[in-house]
Amino acid sequence: MFKPKLSFWQIWNMNVGFFGIQYSFGLQQSAVNPIYDFLGASPDEIPILNLAGPITGLLIQPLIGALSDKTWSPRWGRRKPYFLIGALLCSFALLLFPFSSALWMAAGLLWILDAGNNTAMEPYRAFIADKLDDEQLPLGFQMQSFFTGFGQTLANLSLFIFPMIFIGKTGSLPTWVYASFFLGAVCSIGSIWWSIKTTKEIPPSPEELERIRSNKSGVFDPLIEIFSAIGDMPKVMWQLALVYLFQWYALFCYWQNSSKSIALSVWNASPKSNPTAYEEAVSWTGLVNGWYNIVTFLVAFALVGFAKKFGPKYVHAFCLLLAAIGFLYFPHIQDKNLLFFAITGFGIGWASMMGIPYLMVVSEIPKERYGVYMGIINMMIVIPMIIQNVTFGYILKHFLHNDSRLAISFAGVLLLLSAVATLLIKNRKVTGEIKINPVSH
Repeated sequence: MFKPKLSFWQIWNMNVGFFGIQYSFGLQQSAVNPIYDFLGASPDEIPILNLAGPITGLLIQPLIGALSDKTWSPRWGRRKPYFLIGALLCSFALLLFPFSSALWMAAGLLWILDAGNNTAMEPYRAFIADKLDDEQLPLGFQMQSFFTGFGQTLANLSLFIFPMIFIGKTGSLPTWVYASFFLGAVCSIGSIWWSIKTTKEIPPSPEELERIRSNKSGVFDPLIEIFSAIGDMPKVMWQLALVYLFQWYALFCYWQNSSKSIALSVWNASPKSNPTAYEEAVSWTGLVNGWYNIVTFLVAFALVGFAKKFGPKYVHAFCLLLAAIGFLYFPHIQDKNLLFFAITGFGIGWASMMGIPYLMVVSEIPKERYGVYMGIINMMIVIPMIIQNVTFGYILKHFLHNDSRLAISFAGVLLLLSAVATLLIKNRKVTGEIKINPVSH
């Protein structure tokens, strides 16, 4: 299928919706676990309370991907209906989240929030593959990495700035929580609406349209399609699954423990021993996490050039190594300002994680199955998260002494293993330099 060249700003507009999705994810990473702490959760309960994200991702993203492959509406398109439904769910959950008065309520709203995020997120990867040719794919995927950094930066900065503006408590939670989550609700629906209004999808060919119409029977068709696609999955995707096993287990360890690690290493405080100091640590964590996301959107486009020159495999392995070094150094820092140096490596790694791995596999995925295979790639992300949520509470309690600083060190070791696994990937179609031409804006 002929795909017209898009300008830089057309690619920008089609990815703006990713900003709102990632603002929401930024709140999940940095604000939800402190909210659990404020509501009385113990450290080893945090992993299981985070089970919503990976479970909803495992159930929803492959199904949405398979459904969107077989969806076409002349008015709404193929992927965009799912963006809109997901954004509405996200906004609803974000508006209600600050009113959580107990752990069960916060955990339940997290399930709704994650269901919305995953419904919107999955078709976005396929949306890029649908619209862009091989020459512009790297820019498209790294544009998503840019908006990942931008959205999560603003989410994390809100955790630092809003406590200075909105002082005191409202109900069970600090007042700044309300401001951060209300802004997230606006960003979620607003940015998705911008992309929907500014970007048209490419209509299917008559042959594709006939295939879509002929495949609309059976409630279990999406599940059958998922299992069929797994059976036909190219070898490089299985190799990527090993990388993701270590990588995403490590990231959940960091996100669940970063605030408590900083509180212990810098303030020598915990949520129970000194709630005021811990709230200050949470605010500073927002600033630190905001910094790594600033690094992410600053380096995202540079990684496009490096991937072309050296190959995506080597770029991703190097970025993972930088992230691992940062995590290993992070829990030993007692000066809060030095945390920014340690987390810079993760910012570079995060920029790669959001785009470069897709370049390793997209050339081996048939275009009529972009949606379902992007959903399966997400399964490779969420299965390690599920394993982490189920197992890490036990590991943290019995082997790491419920010390969140050791959890960050553990994450650093896992990222080293992920870098090694990346170097073992052998791509059948793309070896050495990635086979694309320079991107033209």
